[in-house]
Amino acid sequence: MRALITGITGQDGSYLAELLLAKGYEVFGIVRRSSVKKFERIETIVDDVELMEGDLTDQSSLDSAIYAVQPDEVYNLAAQSFVPVSWNQPVLTADVTGLGVIRILEAIRRHCPTAKFLQASSSEMFGKVRETPQTEKTPFYPRSPYGAAKVFGHYITVNYRESYGLFACSAMGFNHESPRRGLEFVTRKVTHQVAKIKCGLAAKLQMGNLDSKRDWGFAGDYVRAMWMILQQPQPDDFVLATGKTHSVRELLEVAFSAVGLDWQNHVEIDTKLIRPAEVDVLCGNATKAREKLGWEPEVGFEQLIKMMVQADLLQVQKLQNWELNSSAVQ
Repeated sequence: MRALITGITGQDGSYLAELLLAKGYEVFGIVRRSSVKKFERIETIVDDVELMEGDLTDQSSLDSAIYAVQPDEVYNLAAQSFVPVSWNQPVLTADVTGLGVIRILEAIRRHCPTAKFLQASSSEMFGKVRETPQTEKTPFYPRSPYGAAKVFGHYITVNYRESYGLFACSAMGFNHESPRRGLEFVTRKVTHQVAKIKCGLAAKLQMGNLDSKRDWGFAGDYVRAMWMILQQPQPDDFVLATGKTHSVRELLEVAFSAVGLDWQNHVEIDTKLIRPAEVDVLCGNATKAREKLGWEPEVGFEQLIKMMVQADLLQVQKLQNWELNSSAVQ
């Protein structure tokens, strides 16, 4: 089996690549051309995958990749995925996160129509939710340019499935995190700063809305579900979620308590960090995924946050020791 992954150097892409390699796949990844290679998340497997230059904003590069690889499965995990940036760069977000999906679908339709396609959709599509918990049938109400772009990507996936008979599926993933999450995302921002505070390298953590609630799960569990979706006899769309919500305040409590600190002594509110249009609560109902895929998330919220804090502690301590050794040498 051959799989092509966009966003292979990201959190989800790295976990998915590891999963597919373990299952005996040939794994190909599309990466944007850059003078600086950022392969930290896949450094342990970089020799086992084949990386190809390409960009979701460039149709010809996607055509070339699909034509050359002739993949059995295509996973579109690449996007401009940081919600706050989508207000500052709405056109770029729409081009990459929205139109990028149709470019990949067109490349598949033209050059490898038998390939199975997985679009990484997002719980941000539900935005100002119409019902709780959210299911595959809950109407969308995006509250950011990112959410709106994801809605386009989702519906164009459905459209290509129904118009051209492509095996095109959507995984509507609720928030999924890991030690590989980018530092700009709230969970990793918290756990990394907690580690710095514990090590005496910082004193405070700036936060925005502490009352927002999210359905947080582990990225490794979610990419396993993505693979399972493409193993079904018919293409379909699935909500991937834990079904449990936790507030940002709870996130702070768990993260700080993991290192024996009281979050209230270290957290300050910065109103500039509050979104122009807030999404108050997201909670998914993954009954369909449980019943049709046999999928269950294995890592719980507290276990996840403690895992991330521990990983960040090791990283910060390693950097601290390196700096001390460098100073001693000088």
